Amino acid sequence: MTDFPDDYEEEDRFASAGLRLTVDLAALTDNWRDMARRSGKARTAAVVKADAYSTGMEDAGEALYLAGARHFFVATVDEGVTLRLYAPDARIFVLSGIWPGTERRFFENDLVPVISSEEQLAFWMAVLAEYGDYPCALHVDTGFNRLGLDMNEAIALADDVSRPASFAPVLVMSHLACGDDPNSAMNRQQLESFRKVSAAYEGIDSSLSASAGIFLGSDYHFDLTRPGIALYGGEAVNGMANPMRSVVTAEARVIQVRDAKAGQAVGYGRALELTRDSRLAIVSAGYADGYPRSQSSGGVPLRHVAPQGGHGFIAGRRVPIAGRVTMDLTIFDITDLPENAVSAGDYVELFGKNIAVDDVARAAGTIGYEVLTSMGLRHERRYLSEDD
Repeated sequence: MTDFPDDYEEEDRFASAGLRLTVDLAALTDNWRDMARRSGKARTAAVVKADAYSTGMEDAGEALYLAGARHFFVATVDEGVTLRLYAPDARIFVLSGIWPGTERRFFENDLVPVISSEEQLAFWMAVLAEYGDYPCALHVDTGFNRLGLDMNEAIALADDVSRPASFAPVLVMSHLACGDDPNSAMNRQQLESFRKVSAAYEGIDSSLSASAGIFLGSDYHFDLTRPGIALYGGEAVNGMANPMRSVVTAEARVIQVRDAKAGQAVGYGRALELTRDSRLAIVSAGYADGYPRSQSSGGVPLRHVAPQGGHGFIAGRRVPIAGRVTMDLTIFDITDLPENAVSAGDYVELFGKNIAVDDVARAAGTIGYEVLTSMGLRHERRYLSEDD
């Protein structure tokens, strides 16, 4: 067997990977500081669910903690257990709440359950009766009709003199349904409803706004804001220029460059028939890697309503997808580049500083959140710090 240097894998794995994610931790922490500034007097948490939007819970969580974040939101208890190793004295809220059999993991890792239903509330009361005082958060529905305690029941609970003394929420929260649309009347309706809830829990921290809500102004900030997508460079508000720094760059290796003649078909289903002699770059990314099939240049239903498919970026130019995105491969038309500009082994940027993740999402008929959180396990990750 050939003996490689001890540091061979560490040095060369990223350089040789077929799929690469570069995560700019300096941009991530700058974005958090930006959102903290926009949050005014409110403290600013960091939402790191879904493996920190695919950037890696460990590295992203630690970077945000070192930048000053002391409140975090995760989706599951497993995520909270992982984050605790990198945010030792932070308050970590678990959005899915607590369920029978998870109590020990909450207590041992100092995680705060977010109580969102009557069933969870009943169970939580039983837990307190057995184990004693422990903090929780209450999620109240103010019109979203997703998760949350009924607003009137939550207000009644605040005034219920018979509730156990050990029941002591540290946060009451709700979530905006239309925060990404500043002109939606529902934002003001939910704000007024949440003000009633917040008043009922006087002296307890209140939180209404995620990324989009922060941009709605100070009325929506309350005591704690909860930015998510904006931290990772995604668009939070529709129709507004995105002020956040790009954080994630996804790249795929060119496996082959091939010539094709006018009149020939490209890919499954003859989704593209060439109208000119063309050069095509076949790259090692597909829908198994979270690169959406729906952004194919043809052969997908979305192209009937939005003719433009997706693009990559290579050799200083945007290049269109040719035909259908497949499970592990995508074809790009590089005909308009200089003849020798692209070779096998080069990398196409799928999204990053030159192709915004939200541009990929629009071509696919979805949102940047979905594209980011769909990045698969085959991506080799590299982290850039402020010193890089």
